[in-house]
Amino acid sequence: MPLAQHLRELRKRLLLSFLGIGIGAIAGWFLCDLVLAQITSPLSELGDVQLNFQTVGAAFDMRMKVSLWIGLLISSPWWISQLTAFIWPALRRRERLYLLGFGFAGVVLFIAGVVFGAWLAPRAVEILSSFTPTESVMLLQADAYVRFYTRLVMAFGLSFLVPEVLVMLNFGGVLNARRMLRAWRWATVVSFIFAAIANPLPTPWPVIAQALVLLALYFGAVGISAFHDWWHFRKTKK
Repeated sequence: MPLAQHLRELRKRLLLSFLGIGIGAIAGWFLCDLVLAQITSPLSELGDVQLNFQTVGAAFDMRMKVSLWIGLLISSPWWISQLTAFIWPALRRRERLYLLGFGFAGVVLFIAGVVFGAWLAPRAVEILSSFTPTESVMLLQADAYVRFYTRLVMAFGLSFLVPEVLVMLNFGGVLNARRMLRAWRWATVVSFIFAAIANPLPTPWPVIAQALVLLALYFGAVGISAFHDWWHFRKTKK
């Protein structure tokens, strides 16, 4: 396929992906009240807490951002499938089966990371707010609080995709399980650094929780890669 045709196909897939995200954002507009109620639910248990909007249009801006965030989440199977469709014609039958498996696993892992982040975020809010003095009233900037919540959830969703990338590199012959296992110290350091950067929290426990989950997924990827290496070695010996 000529380069110009590749670029046209890439443009088509990107446009379809953005269209899917846009449709998801429209659905997100109607789901926004439900999602915002979930995001702000930890605050209702804290007593004297108020969300403040700095400008007249701040509430509308926040609703637009949350709607887009919801659209990005609920349309993830669609835009992942569009990225899959872009490289589909260049693959052989066996590689296409792998791609379908990785695409499905990517959606599952991303959703699992989002769910884990959504479970962790209210607990992070509860712990951080516990440092507020007893006689004080907490005034939170609304867009900053929502940005903190959505960033934390999205960081977990994306971090759960890292092990799949490692397995893909293994299936592509770029990285074997033995090299991955030897690099466990680096994996530990990188997991903690990534968790520290991704978490906007001053307390260490969310960082430790995310890093341990990433390490568990990393060693899971090592196990899958080791089985694949063993299977490939067995086939080549026959």
